[in-house]
Amino acid sequence: MTTFSRSDRVGVLIQQVLSDILRKGIQDPRLDLTTISAVKMSRDLRTAKIYFVTSGGDEKREAAEQAFQHALGFIKRSLASQLNLRYMPELKFFYDQSFDYGSHIDRLLKSVQRDDESNPTNSEK
Repeated sequence: MTTFSRSDRVGVLIQQVLSDILRKGIQDPRLDLTTISAVKMSRDLRTAKIYFVTSGGDEKREAAEQAFQHALGFIKRSLASQLNLRYMPELKFFYDQSFDYGSHIDRLLKSVQRDDESNPTNSEK
């Protein structure tokens, strides 16, 4: 049985609550199609690194970062009212580049596959 640390459990809880706030509470159009992909908590629960994903390229990513900073007070108040923590962690938002990297690798693999199909080797002699 795997045991999870308190910081892991709090991170998952913050991710769930923040996703709900993002879907229902924030009406900023810059955060449309934005998803919280992960939350990493410090061991002392004082800092939460929140990773998000959005579609639309660099302009949309920068707009989402600005929108998160603009809504930071509302987000902290909403989280604090739903979480029973002694201290509200400092929230830091980061763009999650792993999805972009994964799609890049997928495109590379597909191009290699197309090259293999267009240049068959004569392995049957």
